[in-house]
Parts: sequence; structure tokens; C-alpha cells
Amino acid sequence: MTTIPSTAERLRTVEEARAAVLAAVAGPVATEIAFLSEALGRVVAEPIVARTALPPWDNSAMDGYAIRAADTAGATEDAPVRLEVAGEVRAGSAPDVEVPRGGAVRIATGAPIPPRADAVVQVELTTPLGSDGQPAGSRGRDASGPLPQAVLVHASIEPGAAIRRAGSDLAAGTTILGAGRTLTAAAIGLAAGAGIDQLPVHRRPRVDVLATGDEVRAPGRSLGPAGIPDANGPGLMALVEASGGHANSLGIARDRLEDVHSRLCAALVDGADAVVVSGGVSVGPYDVVKLAFEKIGRIDLWRVAVQPGKPFAFGTAERDDGSRILLFGLPGNPVSSFVTFELFVRPAIRALAGHPADRLMRPIDRAVLGEAVSKGHGRRSFIRVIAERDGAGSPIRDERGRVRVRLAGGAGGQGSHVLSALAIADALAVIPEADDELPAGADVELWWLDRD
Repeated sequence: MTTIPSTAERLRTVEEARAAVLAAVAGPVATEIAFLSEALGRVVAEPIVARTALPPWDNSAMDGYAIRAADTAGATEDAPVRLEVAGEVRAGSAPDVEVPRGGAVRIATGAPIPPRADAVVQVELTTPLGSDGQPAGSRGRDASGPLPQAVLVHASIEPGAAIRRAGSDLAAGTTILGAGRTLTAAAIGLAAGAGIDQLPVHRRPRVDVLATGDEVRAPGRSLGPAGIPDANGPGLMALVEASGGHANSLGIARDRLEDVHSRLCAALVDGADAVVVSGGVSVGPYDVVKLAFEKIGRIDLWRVAVQPGKPFAFGTAERDDGSRILLFGLPGNPVSSFVTFELFVRPAIRALAGHPADRLMRPIDRAVLGEAVSKGHGRRSFIRVIAERDGAGSPIRDERGRVRVRLAGGAGGQGSHVLSALAIADALAVIPEADDELPAGADVELWWLDRD
């Protein structure tokens, strides 16, 4: 075990701390095969190739009649062409009739194009005729009634009209999803359409979450004379899941070295990829997390130039098989814990899950402050803000495209203990280290947070 002293070091920048964290990520976790029903949000581990063309055969783009386009030459609204109906093709059934000259086959959307047809006329451009030659329904009625004897076509139809050609979307053998692609609902639909029911993906990184503190009680439990509910444990587990990890609770440890150490050993033995501990990482007499980290591995205790969240511990421990577990120690104040998770833990989880390097961080936007703000000197501040929105719920932007934001919870909502302001925040606005104060109207970087 090696300990790197840091209490006398300068404050690390956010970029330095994050770079060191990501350098400790050996690479994505192992792969597994997932059914489509469990693949949402997972990361593709190797290229996915279409097993079938999409569509697999020529099919109709609409309800109507499969025809030979030449038979409708010269047709107009007032001088329609009569075509005899030779049969029909339902979706899900192979055609058992071909289109004769001067004929038509009623066809449903998605049904295979019958032989000899080279176009489809939509039902709205036809009038059905009965056996007596009289209209059997209104002009352009739906095609769900009895099969008519013939139809009048009121327009000249071009060859290929309303036909979806086989392979026009995808050809069999085409790579449809590359390695590193996040599986969205659309990507899963694409895979299903290409005939694939299982995908090779990176497993979800397992992240154990431990809350600490003699005063901390599980939510819903009696607080007694000096207890507080555990907001960090459940909150961090939710953040792990939202980041693509699989969260596992290690419970609440007392401010005792042996208690924290034994729970960390359990994570080491049980195969966690990372452990996130809240509280106990500052310099108080009962802050034992860094000592527990040292007992199982290597630790850097960083004092990061960030507000909120200056106390932050990170280290690693090696198992007997040579694999590595990441150790994160976050501040006990819930907002500080949230912000340091966003800055350092979330990118690491995403790297473990297989996301490419350019997709680890939140996308950056620009905002304009609605109020003046101030902060501690020399630290980068991440303030919780609410975007102003129009009646449709879209963020309001100024003439330079900047989102107009205001402080969540007002000026009193920026304390590191104020959960209510964090819960309503849309985003984090970033105030640089060099700016102790910024006036209303100042331009700032904006990190959007997950929002319903």
C-alpha cells in the first residue's frame, strides 16, 4: 500500500482531478449478451450487422391497389380509368395473385407487392365499383369493406409510386450499430427490424454505495435527539443508475475505521468495479474514510478547487486477480456529494460502461445569469440554476442563443446543504476560478442535468 500525502499540496483543478480518475480506469468492463428488452442504455461492445434486408421485400407504403402504372396513363379526376379487381393481398400474407393487364389487386399497407405490379395507387384516388358497374362506395373511401368488382382510378400513376423497395432502408450484412454506440429506443428498434434479438454489450458497472456518519439514519427511521435522514445513500444510488451503472448499497457505516474498512473489504471481495462513500473525507477527528482507503489500497486525497465539494478522495485497490476497484470519497453535505459525483464519478462510470471518450461528460451549453452571484476565491463554482421557459416548456434563449437562467431556490438556495434547490434545478452554471463575482447578464457555461 502506498499513501500519497496531499494535505500540503495546492488545490487540484477540476481537469487535473478528472484526468487522474479517468487514467485509473483500465478500460470498459466485460461484455455480455443482452436481449433487446434489457439493452436500453447499454453500450454496444462490437459492431452489429443486419441479418436481413429492411424491408425484406417490396411492400406497399399505403392502403390502396397494386397496379401496372401504364394502365393509368391519361387518367384524370373527370376521366378516370376503370381497372378490374383480381384479388387482394393482406399484410402478413404472401401474394397468391398477380396483377393482370387492365387489373388491380387491393393491397394493405406493408403487404408484399404482387407479381407484375409496378406501382400502388392510394385508396383516396379511387372509387370502388360493384358488379353492376355502379359506385359501391364513396369516392376515396377506406379500403376495409368488401372487395369491389372494379375500381376507377382518378389520376395517372407513375411507376414505383408508393412502393417501398426491398433493402431500401438496409441491405443484409450492413453494419447498423458500431462499437461504443449507446442503445436508445430507436437503435433497439433498428436492431429488431434487422432481425436481431440479442446484442453484445458491456455489462453495467457495479458500483457499491456507502453512507457514513454516527448521526445518519435510514430514511423513515426514528431520528432520535441528534439523527438526520440519509439523503446521500439513496441519492447516490439513483445517480449511479442514471449514469448507466448497477448500484448496490453497503448501508450506513458508523464513524469507526473498522466499520468502514469491513464494508470496503466486502465490496472488494464481491466484485464491485467502484465504491462511492459519502462523508468522512475531510480533516475532522472522525473522518476515517481516507484511512480505510489506505488500509485496502492506494489513495490520493485531493483538495479540489471546486465549490461546493472541496474535500474529495480518490484511490484504487487491487484484487488478487490483478483487477482494480475505484475508490471515491465524496463530501458529506448532500449538494457537495452530488456535484463531485457529476464531476468525477459519472465520467468514470460511463468510461467503465464503454462510452467513448468524447461522450463521458455532460454536453455544454451557454447561459446568461438573471442575477448577480458571488463565490469563494480561486475555486470553480457549480451553482444550481433553473432555466426560464416559454409556454411550451422550451428554454428561453436570448439573441445570442444563451439560455436565461436564475438561481434555484433564490440566493439562499446555494448552500451545500440545501437539497430543495438541487431538486428543482435544471442545470449547473459554471463560475470560473478567477471570478469572485459575476453580475446579472454575465455569460456562463451550462451543464444540463437529467430532467423529467
